[in-house]
Amino acid sequence: MRLSITPLAEQDLEEIGDFIAIDNPIRAASFIGELREHCRRICSNPSAYRRRQDIANDVRCCVHGNYIIFFGATPAEVTILRIIHRARDVSGQFDPG
Repeated sequence: MRLSITPLAEQDLEEIGDFIAIDNPIRAASFIGELREHCRRICSNPSAYRRRQDIANDVRCCVHGNYIIFFGATPAEVTILRIIHRARDVSGQFDPG
């Protein structure tokens, strides 16, 4: 299955890395690697993850540490939509279309 990451999710990764790098640049790089690996693992069984129709149609999510990975899936592709700290309000973070 193919994995794609939206520009908004790539921006999320960059911001997460920048924030962690303030205190620990080495950990920032390793944590971003862990998040990317988790995104790849989602491809092995995307339907196993929780649906979040309260946010948008066909959106699923999973937790990695204090972050939530939001994604959509088709039979051919998993698309990472956002990666957001779990303390953040997710309302308005997704395009309803």
